[in-house]
Amino acid sequence: MNPLDWKSVLLAKHAQHVVLIHFPIALFIVAVGFDVLSQRLRRRQLADAAYYNLVVAAIFTVPTMLSGLAAWQWLLQGHRLKGILLYHLAFAVASAMVILVSWWMHFRERRHGEDERAAATWRIPLELAGVLLLIVTGHLGGFLSGVNGVV
Repeated sequence: MNPLDWKSVLLAKHAQHVVLIHFPIALFIVAVGFDVLSQRLRRRQLADAAYYNLVVAAIFTVPTMLSGLAAWQWLLQGHRLKGILLYHLAFAVASAMVILVSWWMHFRERRHGEDERAAATWRIPLELAGVLLLIVTGHLGGFLSGVNGVV
């Protein structure tokens, strides 16, 4: 395959998922870092940075999940999921839900003027759990793509 042939790059059966997945992962992890720092340092600018990173991470979860489902359909013709692929999908859905719920918590806090410190009591542990979910999801995805070894 020619690396400069855009048709083969854009129409590769699962390449879009492998490329897209890095955006919500990085954005969410950075958002969690900003959120933790904003609570620790009590800086509104860091809370704003966390919110906007979460907004983009939440937006990118949709095409990322769709590209993963498309890769499943193209590569396995929609056959029943099992093993690592099933675990990867389950952890991916859980990760996406945590990203969306974290964004929603930030959004609600901004709209309704809730106490930021009180909301963070629940939000920060949820976000840290989300980072762990993303790590496991990415690790399983690495096995599926061949990065972490052959399944």
